[in-house]
Amino acid sequence: METMRDIRSRIKSVRQTRQVTNAMKLISTSKLRKARRRLEDTLPYFNGISEAMRDIIGHSEENGQKWFDRRENKPARRVATLVITADKGLAGGYNHSIIRYVEESCPVGSLLLPIGNVGKRYFMEKDYILVEDFAVSTKEPTVYEAKEVAAFAASQFLEGKIDEFKVIYTKMVSIVRLEPTMQVLLPLDAAALADDGKGSDSAAYRYLPSEEGLFDALVPQYLKGIVYGALVSAFASEQAARMTAMDAATKNADEMLGRIRLRYNRARQAAITSEVSEIVAGAAALED
Repeated sequence: METMRDIRSRIKSVRQTRQVTNAMKLISTSKLRKARRRLEDTLPYFNGISEAMRDIIGHSEENGQKWFDRRENKPARRVATLVITADKGLAGGYNHSIIRYVEESCPVGSLLLPIGNVGKRYFMEKDYILVEDFAVSTKEPTVYEAKEVAAFAASQFLEGKIDEFKVIYTKMVSIVRLEPTMQVLLPLDAAALADDGKGSDSAAYRYLPSEEGLFDALVPQYLKGIVYGALVSAFASEQAARMTAMDAATKNADEMLGRIRLRYNRARQAAITSEVSEIVAGAAALED
């Protein structure tokens, strides 16, 4: 049977756990707001790049054809997938969902470029080929880290070493709705670029020294924007998942504290009743 000392020790332990989970919830909330603000601040720049690319393609479909080459007739197409997971757990089903999505989307033997320690450790033990290990931290992704990934994808595609480059990440539709998403980086999709520009009033510009040269310079910037958006979206999704998980853990700790305190009060009342009974019995014995 638990003594009052054991129950007090249990209450202290649960209180400490609650403090940790509540602190992690507050930290994740702050990081989530910061990630959203950073993504919103960079959107106008990358939207401007996309608009220029659409305008160049509109002038001539021959501009940048090497970036649109699907190589469908190639006998052994090499497809590489950038997979973004977290560096640590305690985020509910965030990592499990993205790993399961990768296993469903990428057959065994596929080329993977994992970002995040959880994904790296998992896929190293599976029958996948890990192509590159980027020094990218999923704690607070930066544009410079996205530039490294985009440059690698562009160079490998142009050299013919990789025929298709995809990215799998978690998209935050809302705080409670996180969806694993796949997006094709290369080859570019002209139809997708045109759809992104629906409703925009893009003026006709003259590009010097040549449209082809400018398009080649814009593609890496465009890819950098997509990769950065995926990194930040994954980071925000991770914080949302951790915030939700820690909020649930904090509530569970509160409920557990309520139950333990009730047991403690009962044990304390029983001890008081026992002491009173002993006192009454002792007093009665003295009177006799």
